[in-house]
Amino acid sequence: MATEPDSSSPSFLTRRDTEVKLPRATRVKNKTPAQVQITAEQLLREARERQEPEIRPPKQKITDPAELGEYRLRKRKEFEDLVRRVRWNVSVWVKYAQWEEGQKDFARARSVWERALEVDYRSHTLWLKYAEFEMKNRFVNHARNVWDRAVSLLPRVDQLWYKYIHMEESLKNIAGARQVFERWMAWQPDTQGWISYINFERRYKETERARQIYERFCTSHPRPKSFIKYAKFEYNIGETARARAVYEAASDLLAEDDEAETLFMAFAEFEEMCKEVERARCIYKFALEKVPKSRAEDLYRKYLAFEKQFGDRDGIDSAIVGKRRIQYEHEVRANPSNYDSWFDYARLEEGVGNRDAVREVYERAIANVPPGEEKRYWVRYIYLWVNYALYEELEAKDVERTREVYRECLKLIPHKKFSFAKIWLLAAQFEIRQKNLNGARQILGNAIGKAPKDKIFKKYIEIELQLGNLDRSRKLYEKYLEWNPANCYAWTKYAELERSLSETERARAIYELAIDQPALDMPELLWKAYIDFEISEREFERTRQLYERLLDRTRHLKVWLSYAKFEATAGAEDEELDEDGKPSDAAEYESRQLDRARRSRAVFERAFEYLTSTAPELREERVMLLEEWLNIESAFGNQGDVSVVQSKLPRKVKRKRPLNPDDETAGVEEYIEYIFPDEVTLAPNLKILEAAYKWKKQKVGSDED
Repeated sequence: MATEPDSSSPSFLTRRDTEVKLPRATRVKNKTPAQVQITAEQLLREARERQEPEIRPPKQKITDPAELGEYRLRKRKEFEDLVRRVRWNVSVWVKYAQWEEGQKDFARARSVWERALEVDYRSHTLWLKYAEFEMKNRFVNHARNVWDRAVSLLPRVDQLWYKYIHMEESLKNIAGARQVFERWMAWQPDTQGWISYINFERRYKETERARQIYERFCTSHPRPKSFIKYAKFEYNIGETARARAVYEAASDLLAEDDEAETLFMAFAEFEEMCKEVERARCIYKFALEKVPKSRAEDLYRKYLAFEKQFGDRDGIDSAIVGKRRIQYEHEVRANPSNYDSWFDYARLEEGVGNRDAVREVYERAIANVPPGEEKRYWVRYIYLWVNYALYEELEAKDVERTREVYRECLKLIPHKKFSFAKIWLLAAQFEIRQKNLNGARQILGNAIGKAPKDKIFKKYIEIELQLGNLDRSRKLYEKYLEWNPANCYAWTKYAELERSLSETERARAIYELAIDQPALDMPELLWKAYIDFEISEREFERTRQLYERLLDRTRHLKVWLSYAKFEATAGAEDEELDEDGKPSDAAEYESRQLDRARRSRAVFERAFEYLTSTAPELREERVMLLEEWLNIESAFGNQGDVSVVQSKLPRKVKRKRPLNPDDETAGVEEYIEYIFPDEVTLAPNLKILEAAYKWKKQKVGSDED
């Protein structure tokens, strides 16, 4: 039965009734440190203990038909109001229709679906849910009608066709499903659509129809993959001659195609399966002549494998692998520290597939330890260990040997001088893949103890968060910040974690600790994150206090502009609007807008006073400030005062100055100078002083001569 909350439940209490009255914070007069210090952990623990449980409204069962009718009327009114406000939101329509369906009023639900399609008929999600509603309630003809309209309006959405066909096939209407497929094929769909049609015919043993569809498919998509699928179909049903004819037709048609090598390799493999070795050899030779060498690598590899299987294997190994092996041996003996040669040599042996030979090469390679303990010499060398471990894990499937490789590599690296976070992380991820979580934690713990790095902390925290270990994540963040307290990224992520857990006071305490650090790598990002956090929590007074504290540290223009914009928009998102998008209480809205304009104007006036009196040389910043001020005053409309800003705007003057004061022949350049209204009266006196200074300088120069 439907339920609704009781009107006398605590959920209907006002905010004033449920507000917790906290004592007003008293101003601290004695700022000397106390003898007994309270840690941040104690503060956070007390805040956690004092949190009150969430109040949930009780559920009430409806048993009276009149009450049920009233409930339905109220819910319909809520849905109608909602779709009037956000009629573009598909999820609202879906919820409305599903609710009507839950009330077994199918006519109303169908009406809601039709109204939703009038709003956005291009949304294939609406069509899918509409048709599923009809099918679920066994309205087959209605569902067929919906599908027919959907595929007519959105023929390029494959999912609609698949669902339509699936329904017809489920109803054993094979002819109808075939008809839908034919309608779909008229739109020339992608490869998967044609393959679905072919598989449909094959399920019902219609081999000749499937063959005809394959021919149409190859005509519509003349690519090597299409012909290969057609030929494999013929081969699987025992029509070898037809399959060979398909390959021959494709070879004549697509010999110059960009993917021709794929076709030739498939043709040769087909002849191999038919025991036609000479035919396959001729195809390989023909392909190597037609395909450019830049694209013939896989083709040559296949040909080599073919010759190894059907030709003289010893001769091929001696001619190709042996020759390259000798070349690499010569290179590594001449220069054992040439790690690129070792990489190529190991790759060659991996291609051959001899595990003992591959391990021998890797052991010889890692034995060449760089002579100097500088990280730049070890970068290429470390990747030998990485490749060795990956080979043992992925190719050799030897878990213990892989673990031993990682262990020996970590022992070899001089962690006191430098380290590689990549090795630590690869070793830990290997242990996780082996479901050895304790081993992974031990490796990452050793990494933090021996060579802490940002990547290691981030990955370790990410692993613990994925496992849901919040206490471990908090401890790791604390270790991270103990190691690098200037890392703003760590402070921000720690606070975001606490906020995601609805620990607002913990997050605020973390931000406070962060901004009190004596040195930070990116303090602007930290302050911005803190301010955004307080704004998102609708703590506007705290936000203002943060801006004031930030202004005590820096008077940068961006801080003033951000502060002013905040005051201009604080609380604007919480305004209640009616159906026309206008404020419900115009007088109250005007009052709040006037207050925002006043607060924003006060910030701009403080900023302008500071730039005028304390930093008069920052003329460009003053101009930018006035321009932004003018824009915000204009945005407030009647509540704004544009004349206040216009009276302060400067006048642009184009002037010239020498490029090089010491060289008169260097030329001059033009520049823009801003003259503010309060400087106009001083301009004549400044020109007189400048002329007097120039005359005195010339006189002193003539006396010295």
